[in-house]
Parts: sequence; C-alpha cells; structure tokens
Amino acid sequence: MEKTLAVLNQMEADGVIQRYAIGGAIAATFYIEPAQTYDLDVFLLFPASKLGLITISPIYSYLMARGYQPEGEAINIEGWPVQFLPAFNPLIEEALANAAEVVYRTIPTRVFTAEYLAAIMLYTGRPKDHTRLIQLLAEGTINRGALTVLLRRHGLEAKWESFKRRFLDTWG
Repeated sequence: MEKTLAVLNQMEADGVIQRYAIGGAIAATFYIEPAQTYDLDVFLLFPASKLGLITISPIYSYLMARGYQPEGEAINIEGWPVQFLPAFNPLIEEALANAAEVVYRTIPTRVFTAEYLAAIMLYTGRPKDHTRLIQLLAEGTINRGALTVLLRRHGLEAKWESFKRRFLDTWG
C-alpha cells in the first residue's frame, strides 16, 4: 500500500486531486483489527463542471497515462484497487476536512478519525458497518464527547439510540 499512497500524494502534489482522505474498511484498520476488503476508499472533493456535474475523467486520464488500469469500479494503483469517492454530504465533507494526518510505514497520508468513521457507519447502517462500529466502540478509540457532538450536528441521534438499544448494553 505504500506505493499506492505515494501515487495518491503525487496526484495531490500535481494538482490532479485536492485534499484526500482514506475512509471505509482500510481507515478502520488504523483503529481496529483488519477486516477483509476489496479496495481502498479515497474520499475527495470533486470540482463541479459548468453544468454542476462532477467528473472523474481527469483522475483516470492521469493514472492511465502512467500505466494504471481500471478494474471494475476502481482503478488498480500499484496492486490496490482504489475507488475515488466524492464527499457527497456534509458529514463526509467534514470528515475529509478533519481527517487525521498519519504515516503508513514511511508515507504520510490522511484517514478519517474514529469518531467520523463511527458516524458514517451509523449513517450507512449496513450490517458490516454495525459490526465495525461495535469493534470501534470495544477498542475504546472513540472519544464519547466528540462523537455525541458529531451525531447531534448531523442529526444522527435517533439512529444512535436505536443502534445502542439493538447492539449495546453498557456503552451509555
């Protein structure tokens, strides 16, 4: 993954993409035990065209000119299928803006914080997200106060209460 992250950092330096951050299952592995995942989810803000549409074409053109090939919904960069995903709502935009600066082996990158991952998992509500959210909570990596504020700001309090009733006995 080091080489993949180096390519992403070069894309940012070259102005092909703006600030990016890793989300999804790979981001979660910075806080909990690794889970099987197909790809690397890279979130970023896409500039809108004059018609208000977003396009991924400049990213694919840049990467394909360097020998990287599309692979389903992703593009394979140094052995990792990478999905470039838009920060499509205020929660994910905020997660992107507040991503943690980390170093993976020797390569600097950004990942969503545990609190934002938890809020996004709650928002999406898929069974695999509930499982990862339980793991995040069990690891003790989530700041309860920060999560509470985040959930309130994004209107996720009812989902949180429902999740707690369904899955948690002691978290509070």
